[in-house]
Amino acid sequence: MTDQTEIEELSRRTFSGPIDFLKSAPTLEFIPDADLPEVAFAGRSNVGKSTLINALTNRKNLARASNTPGRTQELNFFTVGDPPEFRLVDMPGYGFAKAPPKVAENWKRLIFDFLRGRPNLKRVLLLIDSRRGLKPADIELMKMLDEAAVSYKVVLTKADKLKKTALEATAGRIGGQIKTHAAAHPDILATSSEKGMGVEELRRAVIEAIG
Repeated sequence: MTDQTEIEELSRRTFSGPIDFLKSAPTLEFIPDADLPEVAFAGRSNVGKSTLINALTNRKNLARASNTPGRTQELNFFTVGDPPEFRLVDMPGYGFAKAPPKVAENWKRLIFDFLRGRPNLKRVLLLIDSRRGLKPADIELMKMLDEAAVSYKVVLTKADKLKKTALEATAGRIGGQIKTHAAAHPDILATSSEKGMGVEELRRAVIEAIG
């Protein structure tokens, strides 16, 4: 689908329709069959993945949001449409320094193994706190996505916390950094779950990804 008007209309219909929690998977043996397209949300702990999914789907409590870093420790799957047309995946946060080493390693293995071996994964939305920029854990994940040839798009969160000039500078800096990453989408999307900034654009990005 290439017509922007069609994409906007499909986006409106899709995200005003049925969206339901499907299941949580603590290990890969519990994940759903690879029978529907999927878009996954990845990012550091407390970057705002769950909150952004709630804003994206216009639901208050679809994804469990918490101020406690590292609360999401499983892969959480949500079906979109009835019958389901695709799934959203809320991934465990990574890079939380206070997590016990064994827990952190288990999270990392779950994330990486899922991303490497999921043939129906159409795109990863890599969430970056606009106030923090890219951190070593983000770059590590980006390199893995490059090697696995998994397409990903950088989405800045909490963009309302920065002044316009600072936000533009952050986006420009990250834009320069991702140029060397083969699987990265060149466009960066700035969002704010609190203010609704960039949410419509994010919905269209999801629709375009599942194509």
